[in-house]
Amino acid sequence: MWNDTELQHDVEMEVGWELSSGPRHISTTVKGGAVELVGQVDTYWEKWVAERAAWRVAHVSAVTNSIRVVVPFEALREDDDIALSAMSILEWNVLVPPTVEVAVTGGVVTLTGKVERHEQREEAVRALVTLRGIAGIIDKLAIETAATHASAKGSIDAALKRNALVDSNHIKAQVLHGVPSLRGTARSRAEYEEAMHAAWCAPGTTSVEDHIIIGTL
Repeated sequence: MWNDTELQHDVEMEVGWELSSGPRHISTTVKGGAVELVGQVDTYWEKWVAERAAWRVAHVSAVTNSIRVVVPFEALREDDDIALSAMSILEWNVLVPPTVEVAVTGGVVTLTGKVERHEQREEAVRALVTLRGIAGIIDKLAIETAATHASAKGSIDAALKRNALVDSNHIKAQVLHGVPSLRGTARSRAEYEEAMHAAWCAPGTTSVEDHIIIGTL
């Protein structure tokens, strides 16, 4: 049986393992399986990676990322320079449509515009995570699609059953007024993300209601 002290140790070890040099400026608190990351890092990539590392640890039910990004003076870049680099990166990415627009203020990148699939929105953010000199990314992308699917529930159920990482006995799909929702319990963040991915992949999906609880079954 795990406790918060053991979980805190495991999260700190995983974050340190992922960041190689160790989370020298990141501290962790845990209460009832809910993790909060606090501290300061030099790059947005470190903040992003620390959160993903925390989610990988067994028994973590929630992660609050309160890490601050303070870009060192020697790594600072003008907003226009960052914007040009970001637009170039997205332009060369086959998953990101040209309808995605970039604005940068104070080193924080804001993405606006329209995409047709959730996967495109995720990729636009992921592609910019390692961009030098950024302090954050704000995703304001809208999903708009003309595609429809008459039997979304059946397709999502089938996708959940096909997935080796998802226990379809504990996560179920419902569709109301064309909007899919997922309910149940996932054993880990990895299972949760796989289940959500299955729902988002249904043609015509512009939103998914998330009622999944992450925790030990």
